[in-house]
Amino acid sequence: MKSLDDIKIAKNSQKLTVITAYDALFARLMEPYADMILVGDSLNMSFGGKNDTLDITMDEMIYHAKAVRRGAPKSFIILDMPFGSEVDEKTAITNAVRAYKEAGVDAVKLEGGIEKAHIVKALTQNKIAVMGHIGLQPQCVRKDGGYKVKGRTHDDANRLFEDAKAIEASGAFAIVIEGVKSEVAQSITKDLLIPTIGIGAGEATDGQVLVWSDMLGFFEEFTPKFVRKYMDGAGLAKKAFEGFSADIKNGLFPSKTESY
Repeated sequence: MKSLDDIKIAKNSQKLTVITAYDALFARLMEPYADMILVGDSLNMSFGGKNDTLDITMDEMIYHAKAVRRGAPKSFIILDMPFGSEVDEKTAITNAVRAYKEAGVDAVKLEGGIEKAHIVKALTQNKIAVMGHIGLQPQCVRKDGGYKVKGRTHDDANRLFEDAKAIEASGAFAIVIEGVKSEVAQSITKDLLIPTIGIGAGEATDGQVLVWSDMLGFFEEFTPKFVRKYMDGAGLAKKAFEGFSADIKNGLFPSKTESY
C-alpha cells in the first residue's frame, strides 16, 4: 500500500496511476496496478445513469467506498466529497470524518480553488488528507453551462495558477487537474511541489486518472477526447449476453456437466 509520503516523493520521479472504482469486484482487479483508487462521484453518471454528479449523497459515496475498501484492502483509497458535503468547514469535517470512520478511506478529494482553500486547510488541520481538484469541475457543470475546457485565455490560466497555489498552501497532498490546456497544466505541474494528476490535461502532469468504464469501453454514449479505450468492454459483454441467451433458447445451457 502506498502512503502519503510515497505519493509525495513520486513527484518528478515516477508517474502515478489513479483509477476510479465503485465496487469490490473491480477494485480487487485493479489493486495491483493502481497507485491510488478514487471512489469518484462520477459513479452517479457511469454507474447510476444520471446526467451529472450533483445529486449523489454522502451515504451513497460511503456505501461504495466501503465496497471498494473490502475489494482492495491494501490500496490507497480516496473518496470524492459529493456536492453539498463541504459547503462550510464544520460540514466538511463532519462528512470527511464519516468517510474515514465508516468507509476506512485514506483521503478525500474536493473540487475548487481559492474559494475552497479554507475548507482544505480545516480538513488537513484535523488530520484528514486532502486531494484538490481544479480546472473543469463536474460539480460546477450547471453554473458553467456545460463541460468546458479551462485555461484558454491568459486570465483563466492565471486563475488556475492561483487556485493551484492556494490549494497546495492549504495542505493538500496532490491536485487533480481536469480539462485544462496542456501547456497550462504543464506549467502548474512544474510550479507545484505536490503531485498533479491529470485528466484531459495533457501528458506533463505527475500522473493520470481515468474512469474505469471509459477506459474499458463500457460507456457507449460518447467518448471524451482524453479517453483511451483499452478494451471493447461493451462489445465483449454484449457478445457474452447474446451467447448466454442463445444457449438457453437452444437448450444448450445448462449441460449435464453443469447440473447437479
